[in-house]
Amino acid sequence: MRFTDKVVVITAAASGIGKATAEMMAREGAIIVAVDNNQGRLDALVDTLRLDGGRAHGRLVDALNQSQVDALVAGVVTEFGRIDVLVNAVGGSTIISRPAATTEELTLEEWQKIIAFNLDGTFLFCHAVIPVMTRQGDGKIVNLASIAGRGLSVSSSSAYAAAKGGIIAFTKKLSLELGPHGVNVNAIAPSLTLTERIRPHWEQRDPEAQAAEIARTPLRRVAQAKDQAGVICFLASHEADFVTGLTIDVTGGV
Repeated sequence: MRFTDKVVVITAAASGIGKATAEMMAREGAIIVAVDNNQGRLDALVDTLRLDGGRAHGRLVDALNQSQVDALVAGVVTEFGRIDVLVNAVGGSTIISRPAATTEELTLEEWQKIIAFNLDGTFLFCHAVIPVMTRQGDGKIVNLASIAGRGLSVSSSSAYAAAKGGIIAFTKKLSLELGPHGVNVNAIAPSLTLTERIRPHWEQRDPEAQAAEIARTPLRRVAQAKDQAGVICFLASHEADFVTGLTIDVTGGV
């Protein structure tokens, strides 16, 4: 039980990789503070975790709203006394209608929307928990980047690549700032992962395109949310106490 009594804040927790991470950590004893902007999905997650014997608390928060983020973090500390783990799972490419748009096709509004959605929430939550974790003298932060941030995605925009490249750089810089305070900061860079949001886009691809995606992956399959969650749990656990500033590509070998 790697997370017994650990207070874990997970953003975008009601679906996708955030949800899979919440489920894994709850099974290993964590006190889950699930953050999302969809009340229905949030309630369903909390109910499921509690039915399975987990300890879970839902918080309806807009991760891009600083006052809401600051209030959430302050409330968690008041209620539980500390924050041991922060998982920043807010982000994605499908926030715009044309996630695979070329740079020429992108509008400035689409560019700014992708950048804000993928960078601002991660910054705001990190900004809010830094005083908490440095005061504690320990803590784990795990951010979600993407292989797009490595320039390896053929199905997403340059805006998404820039945003996720920013997450990788932000993670490295923050690890240098927080390392002396005993706080680890790492990230994962997933390949295409069949979350609830991505699966419809995957199913719209023709069989040849699906086969090509699978063929270029050495492990010959597309990732599931639990594949990403497993690595997040490793980075958030004591098993990774001497790992910081790292972004792990979780891509099946791509």
